[in-house]
Amino acid sequence: MTTEHVTACPLDCPDTCSLTVTVDDGRIVAVDAAAGNAITDGFICQKVKHHAQRVYAPERVLTPLVRTGAKGAGQFRAASWAEALDVVAARMTDAAERFGPESVVPYVYNSSAPVLQDEVGMRLWRRFGASRVDHTICAATFSVAYHAVYGDMLSADPRDLLHSRLIVVWGANPAITNVHVAPLITRAQREHGARVVVIDPRATATAKRADLHLPIRPGTDVVLALAVARELARNDLLDREFLAAHAEGLDELLAAAEPFTLDRAASECGLAANDIAAFARDLATIRPGLIRVGWGLERNRNGGSACGAVFALPALTGQFGVRGSGVLASLGNATPLAFDPRDPDTPPERRRARHFNMNTFGTALCDPNLDPRIAVLFVQGSNLAATNPNQGAVLRGLARDDLFTVVHDQVLTDTARYADVVLPATTHFEVHDLAASYGAYALQEVTPVIDPVGESRSNNEVAADLAARLGFDITRYDPSREQVLARSLTDDGTYEGARELRADGTTVQFRDTFPSHDGRRAHLAGLPGLGAPRFAPLDDPHPITLLTPATHKTINSMFGEFQSADPAIHMHPVDAEARALVDGARVRVGNDRAQIVTTLRIDADLRPGVASMPKGLWCRELDGGLTANALVPDTLSDVAGGACFNDTRVEVTAL
Repeated sequence: MTTEHVTACPLDCPDTCSLTVTVDDGRIVAVDAAAGNAITDGFICQKVKHHAQRVYAPERVLTPLVRTGAKGAGQFRAASWAEALDVVAARMTDAAERFGPESVVPYVYNSSAPVLQDEVGMRLWRRFGASRVDHTICAATFSVAYHAVYGDMLSADPRDLLHSRLIVVWGANPAITNVHVAPLITRAQREHGARVVVIDPRATATAKRADLHLPIRPGTDVVLALAVARELARNDLLDREFLAAHAEGLDELLAAAEPFTLDRAASECGLAANDIAAFARDLATIRPGLIRVGWGLERNRNGGSACGAVFALPALTGQFGVRGSGVLASLGNATPLAFDPRDPDTPPERRRARHFNMNTFGTALCDPNLDPRIAVLFVQGSNLAATNPNQGAVLRGLARDDLFTVVHDQVLTDTARYADVVLPATTHFEVHDLAASYGAYALQEVTPVIDPVGESRSNNEVAADLAARLGFDITRYDPSREQVLARSLTDDGTYEGARELRADGTTVQFRDTFPSHDGRRAHLAGLPGLGAPRFAPLDDPHPITLLTPATHKTINSMFGEFQSADPAIHMHPVDAEARALVDGARVRVGNDRAQIVTTLRIDADLRPGVASMPKGLWCRELDGGLTANALVPDTLSDVAGGACFNDTRVEVTAL
């Protein structure tokens, strides 16, 4: 019997599409768009169209597994849930007794899970007293910068792009990572004459259709933003009436911007001074104008100050008060969920756990002097062996004989191959949950369309089972959807107002709302490092900046089990010619951290001095088992300890 079901996509993407899933005899046979979230607009990405290939992948974990071979070899035997969880609980208890509960570390990310699936686990790990891993690998720097400038004010609605006459896409590639925004930009441009400016080191599909493309040198976005601020002030293009009423910190921002003349910015950013001046005039004179700020902006040592300076530009030019103006950022805080992970039985000494930064976690795994050393690692929703900076350290840490690793995942990832116990996880097609969008005003129901595949269990179910084995009061760890919702959903009016944004006469972001920060005004200069950007040494022996952008094949490393991006390195013709390299040649890409071998693709869409390799490659895609992340430093951005993927410097030589 064939049936159709409506659900939603909770994957790590701002679009959060509504889905129609066709099921035949209990098996998914098709995934397509559904009505619900208006952003979906009748189509979904090719990745999710083929999502059933992950559900039924040969790598799908169907039963609990116990390691039988060497770590990393991927050799396991099947086990029962009872055996597997008994072993896990025993190892956790032993580690807590011998080294303290902080020697147990849950590395939980779940970019592929609905929003409620971590709730029971959050309560469990805090009650146990485990260490915590902060979610700094993506969006932390971006978010701190946004809230430093605008407080709790929400982002504009992406559908307001159709009202914009100036659209700036800064550090984003919507054609790949926000596919429903790309056609909105095209419509605004073709139907309404909107001027489109793209700031990106690569000539992406969006950049090629832009009226102005600024191929900025990676890591210099803060310089460009400050130079624009200086140019606005120098030409009396600031909206001083708006700033006086709604902002503070203008003098401090302009003082930070003063050293960055057009000529200096042109030199440091690798742009033409005339283009920078034209961009500044556009921001001030074309109304309404909206800036779509991407997460590529944060991924360098100047990421926080860059994001903050860019977020300030709409306020400098008074791009408020009209639909289609302002900033298109993240709507993650528009969802009415307030997790309270506290358990009243938690001992006082366990209420303050130590924290690890995701980006330096490989170093922590390998640190013999860490006190207590990590003894038990519990991984959910992350393939850190493939996605973390300083990949070599991550792999060495996972290979430690004295580390007991548990991986709860849907497929046998690179990380799972190092696990002592692997637990089968449900996909979002197999659970009842919610999908919250960070790119649209939408909160949708995720409905189970098939039974759990194999013996798969959800995150909350696993956490509840562990809580019972650890002797905790199981009434506080009820994994049922009703109880999780009762503990998580708030009714403070935030979402109700957002949901009604499109109704005539109701509040619209950047039309009827204005900057607010703790009940005051927007802060234009509240971030450290503003005006003092840090650059790699000019005599760096590795002269090429390596970017690792997303592709249309994967979401982070997800879907890499059945469709991988081409692992080749792309390089500008000028850089290839200087090294006597030809298209298709086998090359060595390296720095002081690692050396990897791959194929060269000559690509004029990159600016000289910049190369790229795909984000999310699995280790098996390259000889030697290392990907581009082995070349990435585990240094941190200037705000919130964010990742510095775009600070990677390499040399490329003939093999």
